[in-house]
Amino acid sequence: MHVTVFGATGGTGRHVVAQALRAGHRVQAVVRDPGRLPLSHVRLETVRMDTPDLGRLAQTLAHGDAVISALGASARGGFPASTWISAILRAVEDHPRPRLVAVSASPLGPPPARESMVIKKVVTPLVGWVFRDAYRDLAVMERSLSASDTDWTILRPPRLTDGPLTGLHRMSLGTNVSGGLSISRADLAHAALAALEDPATLKQAVGVSR
Repeated sequence: MHVTVFGATGGTGRHVVAQALRAGHRVQAVVRDPGRLPLSHVRLETVRMDTPDLGRLAQTLAHGDAVISALGASARGGFPASTWISAILRAVEDHPRPRLVAVSASPLGPPPARESMVIKKVVTPLVGWVFRDAYRDLAVMERSLSASDTDWTILRPPRLTDGPLTGLHRMSLGTNVSGGLSISRADLAHAALAALEDPATLKQAVGVSR
């Protein structure tokens, strides 16, 4: 599979690139600063892109099979995730639609029916308030994807950690994972790659946690 990764120099994006290469995929890593991606591989192409230019995006995505967005809501002075996703969707209008997996955040998802009251009434609202500007942008991104014809999947992880890859993660279609408080960036990357080939996640917002 030919996978294009946005946010490839971020904490999750680096794991996506490395794991995709280990799985045998061809990878295009779209970055603002190639020096921040210390990887070299015969199947890795680094594409420098500072702005979501429609022409360059269309050229970059013309022959790809899948896109994974590991962009943050406000990428260190760059354009936010919603702007990139909107441009990506426009850029592929005249091409075969790629499979698209985008990382969002659990405060945007509904709690499961049996979620603990502490998480439901305290933890999630508090986190949502603290990071409200970032989540507002991710909500815009989610609406753009939901309204598109692309075969999209939205992943909603809770707090991200720098823990190791375990390959053990839980997923919940349409709701957050019950009791899900954290997931490592490595396992989130693993979940994103798994979602590419999981038809059950097509056009679904999916809670993911350890």
